[in-house]
Amino acid sequence: MYEDLQGKIAVITGGSKGIGSAIAKRFGQEKMKVVINYNSDPDGAQKAADEVISAGGEAVTVQANIATEAGVNQLLETALEKFGDLDVWVNNAGMEIKSPTHEVPLEDWNKVTAIDQTGVFLGSRTALAYFKKNHKKGNIINMSSVHEQIPWPTFASYAAAKGSVKLFTQTIAMEYAKDNIRVNAIGPGAINTPINAEKFADKEQYDQTVSMVPMDRIGKPEEVAAGAAWLASDESSYVTGITLFIDGGMTLYPAFKDGQG
Repeated sequence: MYEDLQGKIAVITGGSKGIGSAIAKRFGQEKMKVVINYNSDPDGAQKAADEVISAGGEAVTVQANIATEAGVNQLLETALEKFGDLDVWVNNAGMEIKSPTHEVPLEDWNKVTAIDQTGVFLGSRTALAYFKKNHKKGNIINMSSVHEQIPWPTFASYAAAKGSVKLFTQTIAMEYAKDNIRVNAIGPGAINTPINAEKFADKEQYDQTVSMVPMDRIGKPEEVAAGAAWLASDESSYVTGITLFIDGGMTLYPAFKDGQG
């Protein structure tokens, strides 16, 4: 646990399931106050809030479309109304749509871009403006992916968005470093979350994915949440502009892991 996180106030987008709810729970264990955003899963968000409270933190849930200015403003307003401040903003919400690129409808491309790229921009801009106005040493954590680095055929919109998150994170980290506002990204690999549930239920697909991970296992959301807690804490006080890969070695060119080539 990180003592400096106790009492800190965080916003988490897409906090109703998977990595988002795991981060919320970990922040609860750190005795933080958490605004849990959701889009269409109020029950999941409430469950995450209950886990935060059970762990010793405080929590409130908010339905909002984080791809809109009104949505992200609502999250900040909730943090201020309920808890009086903002210290950490986690842009976690994301989605993916599988399709051969030559068949991707523009509507689907825009859906993914709106959440995975525009949502990160809007959340970051909202947090940055608040931190600047109030002269705060703020902290922003953007959820990227190993696919900011590894190409992913049939998921072009997702890979493009995550590549954007990488350079956006680095750019604003540099721009606001002088203000003591730290901005970092997390790049999860294969994690056992609801978005992967159908794929991992198929043993052949599960085994194929594991074969791409040098550590020979699928990751847990709690392992990603541990990285988020570290980035949010003062233990990482001299860290900004990185992507923390939590991927079991997936970004290490695993096709070569047994000496092939």
